[in-house]
Amino acid sequence: MNVDWLIRGRDGRLAVYLLSDAAVHCRAERGPGGPWDRPRTVGGAQRLHPVLALGQGSDRYTHLVSWRPTVRDESGLVHSTHYRADLAALDWHPIGHPNRTGGRTGNPAVAVDAQGRAHVFVRNKGGGVSMIAQKLKGGWGPWRDLKGHDVQGDLAAVTGTSGLVELYAAVPGGVLHWSQREAGAEPALEEALEASVRPGTLRALATSAGSTTLFFTDASGDLCAWRPGGKPAAVLASAGPGPVSAIRCELDGHDCTLLAQRSASGRVAFAAYPTEDEAAGAWWAESGPALPADAVVALAEDESGRVVAATLSPGTGQLLLTQRKPEPGLALEPWHPV
Repeated sequence: MNVDWLIRGRDGRLAVYLLSDAAVHCRAERGPGGPWDRPRTVGGAQRLHPVLALGQGSDRYTHLVSWRPTVRDESGLVHSTHYRADLAALDWHPIGHPNRTGGRTGNPAVAVDAQGRAHVFVRNKGGGVSMIAQKLKGGWGPWRDLKGHDVQGDLAAVTGTSGLVELYAAVPGGVLHWSQREAGAEPALEEALEASVRPGTLRALATSAGSTTLFFTDASGDLCAWRPGGKPAAVLASAGPGPVSAIRCELDGHDCTLLAQRSASGRVAFAAYPTEDEAAGAWWAESGPALPADAVVALAEDESGRVVAATLSPGTGQLLLTQRKPEPGLALEPWHPV
């Protein structure tokens, strides 16, 4: 799955989106802070590949994108919108292929602008990036080739506090960055960072007015933060091999960035530091039980603004949850299965 799969919906309830071999399922709280419902299939009976990208706009609607098989050896992308966890999501709607026809070209990424329009990005056959976006009055625009080259691993799409959409992609020896200059515009390739980036470790976060921060692991194993226009900064050594989950939240009255990652020991590691002040330093603190190797981690805030962390093991389907205790610091309640 691309981007966080733990989401707080428009009605304040937390929901998680789960992948199976051929479908997407949603589990949600019956009410904010309450017990959880059983998984429900999202988007109807359409058979899917086990791929999912998620995005959420300021209206808190969830946009989902996946690949579906079409004819033999070919696939196409599909999109659904989930307005509220207790309602059925819209049926999967085909949005085509970046090269008109062919097999899967890469895992998609999706970001939603201030007007509620989903922007879907995916690597194309040429190794660059293509995009398709919803129109303001409904429907979808044409596929657009955003250029780029030799794109590796998952893309990182993000919406800034301005409501404009940005995209990051790893390439040999660096990172490419695209951004919109105005609402509805085609994102332009703005900057290329020279850095040793491990593909599959990118995660982007809106961190201030006009700025987004890209987190990635470099070849030495350091977790780095980069804001376009500046230089990357090493935050701390990566706790594990995969991407981090990251949110901006308030901790003890301070604007902080909270990071979570499955560590090499198998437990979840947390670190926090003042937002955009990487020089302040950060340290990992591990929590919870050792998890299977395929476990993924997500962060969110509940309706009251309290940090919630979740882990999911696709192999076993085990979902674990914890919340920050109502006390100073980053103390967490015991992890519990949902």
